[in-house]
Amino acid sequence: MNFYLSKATLLLMLLFSYFPLFAQNEQVTIFENVVVFDGKSTKLSAPVHVLVVGNTIQRISPVPIVDMDEAVRIAGDGKTLMPGLIDVHVHLTFGALTMREMMSPMFSEGMMMEKVAVNAEKMLMRGFTSVRDAGGPIFPLKMAIDTDKTKGPRVWPSGATISQTAGHGDFRTPDERSRKFFGEPSRAERFNATFIADGRDEVLTAVRENLRFGASQIKLMAGGGSSSAYDPIDVTQYTFDEMRAAVEAAEDWGTYVMVHAYTPRAIRRAIDAGVKCIEHGQLLDEKTLRYAGRKKVWLSTQMLVENTPNMDPQRIAKRAPLLEGQLKVWPLAKKLKLKLAWGTDFLFEPELNDRQNEFILKLQPWFSNAEILKMVTHDNAQLLQLSGLRSPYPGKLGVIEVGALADLILVDGDPLADLSVIANPSEKFKVIMKDGKLCKNIMD
Repeated sequence: MNFYLSKATLLLMLLFSYFPLFAQNEQVTIFENVVVFDGKSTKLSAPVHVLVVGNTIQRISPVPIVDMDEAVRIAGDGKTLMPGLIDVHVHLTFGALTMREMMSPMFSEGMMMEKVAVNAEKMLMRGFTSVRDAGGPIFPLKMAIDTDKTKGPRVWPSGATISQTAGHGDFRTPDERSRKFFGEPSRAERFNATFIADGRDEVLTAVRENLRFGASQIKLMAGGGSSSAYDPIDVTQYTFDEMRAAVEAAEDWGTYVMVHAYTPRAIRRAIDAGVKCIEHGQLLDEKTLRYAGRKKVWLSTQMLVENTPNMDPQRIAKRAPLLEGQLKVWPLAKKLKLKLAWGTDFLFEPELNDRQNEFILKLQPWFSNAEILKMVTHDNAQLLQLSGLRSPYPGKLGVIEVGALADLILVDGDPLADLSVIANPSEKFKVIMKDGKLCKNIMD
């Protein structure tokens, strides 16, 4: 008998022998006797048992799952299993720091990372398993999260915001002169907070720089803002040609451009240029909203925070029309059946972060609990998928179904009946799972 085995055969045998080992090393978790909000339905399911293997949901069974001896079993006792929350407009850096800290001469990337890492972990512990970062220094934090060096949500990064001179992302102090004329990058540019880019060529370069570092979408400043000193709310920023350049560069990489804008004029120009998502839009009129709907453009908007005690008086004055406008835009956008997404957009006021979940409840005047939960899970996940192949996390999010990624929350209560349980994550979120891993488990 010939016992000679070729190198190829030996290699195959070794590979097949390791497959069971790989499978055994995958974490297996079973949520027993839970009712499910699947991300889309208006009612909870009947009691079921949910099997998670590795980072995906493998089985949803009406009968107990008994063939998994190695599984971690979590006795749900009728609690609600739902998808992880998604916030599609965060600034993980800008939201963790005050303006005074960012302008301090002692500010450094090390100090920044220390602060933002703490904020990212707290966000995950509030049940936000995925976020879209809408501009700022983000890539070091994202890498730290993805390599398990720090804890935090999945991050869809935009990278540095892209702004024209005197635009919403032009954060230069009065003594900082134009890089283009004087050759010295501003402080904000040095810390990768923003690109000040004028003209088609500079916009193309700025977009491509962000894509090179891993941006999943591009954030462009298309109008004035309340948190910037030099641009009134009403101004339109970037010419059509400049904006179109950003869209073309993003589309060449299979992704899209999101724009900061409030006014009908700025937003219509952005839509005409091919932008796929409008951020904010609190000053939109019905005509422009209808136009956005016909073009199938997303409106990613917020319920902006009320004026806070430490807010600059100039910012308070600039925000007044936005606070008034958002009360009209939300119900009108719902009536017109726009593609709607929700985010918080906390900036330079770290104390607001603890209220992130509470801000979900601010949608209740216009939406049912089921509609709100769908928006902050399934619908927001659909927006994330606009990144296509630039999405950093392949797989289906925002739903509980076989094959979906296992980003899950076990809630003590029925959020469809009482949405306030979402605003109390420390007590009501008994289990938080991200990518199949238990990040929090306080089941008794």
